[in-house]
Amino acid sequence: MRTAPILLVFCVAALAALGLVMITSASVGMESARYLKSQSVWFGLGLAMCCIVAIPTYEWLRPLGWPVYAVALILLACVFIPGLTHEIKGARRWIFIGGQSFQPSEFAKLALIIALAKYGEANHSRMGSFMHGALIPALIIGGILGLIFPEPDWGTTALLAAVSGVMLLVAGSRPAFFFPAMLAGTAAFIVAIMNNSVRSTRIMAWLHPELYKDDKGYQAYQAMIAIGSGGVTGIGLGEGRTKLGFMPEHHTDFIFSVVGEELGLTVSLFVLLAYITIVICGVVIAWNARDRFGMLLACGLSFLIGLQAFINIGVVTAVLPNKGLALPFMSYGGTSLLCMFVAVGLLLNVARHGRAPGERAGLPGRNLNPFSEVPA
Repeated sequence: MRTAPILLVFCVAALAALGLVMITSASVGMESARYLKSQSVWFGLGLAMCCIVAIPTYEWLRPLGWPVYAVALILLACVFIPGLTHEIKGARRWIFIGGQSFQPSEFAKLALIIALAKYGEANHSRMGSFMHGALIPALIIGGILGLIFPEPDWGTTALLAAVSGVMLLVAGSRPAFFFPAMLAGTAAFIVAIMNNSVRSTRIMAWLHPELYKDDKGYQAYQAMIAIGSGGVTGIGLGEGRTKLGFMPEHHTDFIFSVVGEELGLTVSLFVLLAYITIVICGVVIAWNARDRFGMLLACGLSFLIGLQAFINIGVVTAVLPNKGLALPFMSYGGTSLLCMFVAVGLLLNVARHGRAPGERAGLPGRNLNPFSEVPA
């Protein structure tokens, strides 16, 4: 069990360190010192929070599941209050207080995972029923997603829907419940896209990048040029050209394109391998959790990090349409970095308090179902 947390820490530390380097490089001509200073401060805060939440047993989270969920709903609702926020590029996703910005949807990611872990543990014997395995979870998930979607933040909506689905399947909900939900969700997304000119244009730009390379597909097209020009070894750290006014937001959502251009395919594959390793380590930690709450918590956090990285890299490499999600641990952005470090801290917490080797299911003298006596 020691291997998984050690690999997890190594991968997160490597990605965060590389992120600081690439943010500095990507911010040439953009007050790079300010960006590096700000990200370093958030890095320090995130590291401190990671250590704080990793030390005590994660049992303290169990009674806070629903209060944290309620706070997330309130914060998400505050985004729509005039005076607390203002529109940026057509979206209202940040709360501004005292000159600082905070993105409630980042906190909501953790809150929803904690709430679903608590619900899945308390109702594990009833997850096979439609009421407890589909209807009630849909209301819980819908409360959060219903406030994130109209910000609008469709990328986070899709991400949390996928993570929630994985958690419910692990909790014991029947797969048959998800087919109607997937069809309904897909149909709703299609209808929403058809009635939203910005999103429909993004889809067309994704399907036909050459035709929209000067409009909605500009970022994705420039990202492909950057990655392609980097080749196998890259053109050199700090030598990237695309960042010199050719591509907006290259230090945030499109930081991976700077990695591909300056450090090449070799380092890009290392980044991919690091995220895959994080997910595998998280799954191992979840498998060895002491109780069902810890298992679901670790599972949700692992897939949150992994799926968000997959979506971001998919957008940068033109595999997916533009979603506006940060690359975990690497993109510039304080709220995202802080919440991701908290997620890692909780994963380490579950690992520290996991089952000892002699307690693993399947060994002689142990109940084959390690979660059979979990309190509700």
